[in-house]
Amino acid sequence: MLFLEEIELVQFRNYTSQKNSFTERIIGICGANGTGKTNLLDAIYYLSFSRSYFSRTDVQNVQHGMQGMRIAGKYMLQNETTAVQCILRENNKKELWVEEEQYKKISDHIGKFPAVMIAPDDISLITGGSEERRTLIDTILSQTNPIYLKSLINYNKILQQRNAFLKQYEYPQIPDEKLLQVFNEQLTLEGNIIYEIRKKFMDIYIPLVQKFYEQIAGLPERISLTYESQLHEESFSTLLSKNLQKDLALQRSNTGIHKDDISFTLYEYPFKMEASQGQRKSLLFSLKLAEWDYLKMIKGFAPILLLDDVFEKLDANRMFHLLMQVCSKEGGQVFITDTHADRLSAQLAATGTPYQLITLS
Repeated sequence: MLFLEEIELVQFRNYTSQKNSFTERIIGICGANGTGKTNLLDAIYYLSFSRSYFSRTDVQNVQHGMQGMRIAGKYMLQNETTAVQCILRENNKKELWVEEEQYKKISDHIGKFPAVMIAPDDISLITGGSEERRTLIDTILSQTNPIYLKSLINYNKILQQRNAFLKQYEYPQIPDEKLLQVFNEQLTLEGNIIYEIRKKFMDIYIPLVQKFYEQIAGLPERISLTYESQLHEESFSTLLSKNLQKDLALQRSNTGIHKDDISFTLYEYPFKMEASQGQRKSLLFSLKLAEWDYLKMIKGFAPILLLDDVFEKLDANRMFHLLMQVCSKEGGQVFITDTHADRLSAQLAATGTPYQLITLS
């Protein structure tokens, strides 16, 4: 089992210097708004990904008026203790260390100590644009498949280069065809790898989402998910050739796996149009619990689950079903925040699982 035993924060957001020890698998964190509940969860996420969950730059995570920060944690994994620390120096250079060894490439750390966050703004996975859902897929697969992560990094780099290349030409100028062909071949190579891995992943992931949705909702509802990709119909190289004039006119790449998406329907109608607030929240938690379950399946142990302010998002019945899922014996370590200590204690006690309660002030 993956277990975070302690975490130490120095000049991270509202924490000047703070150390917390965790003694149970289920940890409730309560306190008024502004006391740092979300920041503590984000620090745990930071140790897994070397970045904030909330798209802040590293510098934005440094306490106001200070320079540099440090997050250090001690994990127990498969009966071995491992120390991890992420340091942002005063010159804004980031370092990631495991024990006494510094990573040469921070990407090598991704997936070693997996984590899943559920936060209030995640509803954009349902209501927002396709980039939100691609990021979800990328986050899951980057933690489980090093080949995927490498291809994704390469693909994004080549895509930026191709777009910069296209911006050098004012339509209808003709670009350097040989250089364009090089970009196309490189993009196709990495894009095809990503597409094939995504396709196989979605065959497993979609049934997991549907299973969790039914369990959280407490009744069967005809919800369906579909993986959408331009590569379903035509090869990547064909798409690039057919859309060259559009790419030149708009000065960006308009086809590829960076346009992939997941669509949702409820009773065969678009989910966003038909779903109630409760149904939207149920789908959000189902997407995240499916991520958690998939990581557990591939890794052989459950990732750390971070639940931020979820009591405000679900009714009591859906909340009970959610907690029974994540606090079960098969689960891993869970951190859950709430503004009300009594409510948090009552909900956690109802699961019948020992828990630790931390109060922030």
